[in-house]
Amino acid sequence: MMGRRGFLALGAAAATLGLMVFATRGRSVPVPPPLTRPEGPLKVFHLGHSLVGPDMPHMLAQLAPAGHGYNSQLGSGTPLRAHWEPEEEILDFGIANQPPAFRDAKEAVGSGEYDAVVLTEMVELRDAVRYFGSAEYLGKWAGLARSASTAARIYLYETWHWIDDPDGWLNRVDADLEDLWVGKVLAPHSRRDPDSPVYLIPGGQAMAAVARAGARGEIEGVTKPAHLFGRAPDGSQDPIHFNDLGAYVVALTHYAVLYQRPPLGLPHQLTRTDGSPAEAFSPEAAAAVQRIVWHVVRALPRTGLPAAGETG
Repeated sequence: MMGRRGFLALGAAAATLGLMVFATRGRSVPVPPPLTRPEGPLKVFHLGHSLVGPDMPHMLAQLAPAGHGYNSQLGSGTPLRAHWEPEEEILDFGIANQPPAFRDAKEAVGSGEYDAVVLTEMVELRDAVRYFGSAEYLGKWAGLARSASTAARIYLYETWHWIDDPDGWLNRVDADLEDLWVGKVLAPHSRRDPDSPVYLIPGGQAMAAVARAGARGEIEGVTKPAHLFGRAPDGSQDPIHFNDLGAYVVALTHYAVLYQRPPLGLPHQLTRTDGSPAEAFSPEAAAAVQRIVWHVVRALPRTGLPAAGETG
């Protein structure tokens, strides 16, 4: 009889195979070359909205090597265009941007002081592509980062849509990776400027893989996607913002991509930005999540990791 570890390995292998199909189908868009593993701590700038939030970068800093630093400029539902164009309003700007994390985005990205710049587009992504010039403004931000520092690594953070999406949340995460994130947002810049690559942080893919593993009974406390998402003040389900467990999944994904290292054995009991303890997976569940995240990241060459089998 196959034991628990066997089931986990089988599930991870199946997830990896599915992701590799996406990677292969998307090869018409240039795949950036593998990156070298950073030697030490990174300084990271996060540009985006509430699917970055204040707690996830803070969790990442607790997972990363000592000396990791970060700043951010955030909003609520904010497209890359609104961060770029000074006349456009950034919703909840004053609430979302507090010291010491906040730094003006153009000043920060244009300073050349960051080892990595992580760009986050608004969702609904179909609307962002159609009405807000996603590919154009990804190119603008990438160009600013590259002009300030040729050594800076530039990333697009793939997020997700509402868990009550009429097309199905898992279906959207699966289909949107190739069709929208790669095909519509990354493709124009990748084809126009392949020597200035933008890599992928597959947050949506990692969340979906963990949700699927939970539905198979492999992760204590997670049996459906909603268990990775928060609650509104009135107790109703928040359909898009992660809770502490979801933030942990996404922080692990950022760690694995940015540091090019397996997130295995990292701490699972972290704090929020206000110093309070974050809700945590059990040690066994956290270990399973870490393995799943590593399989997801290794399966996608756009993360900058060598193909699975070439790294530990």
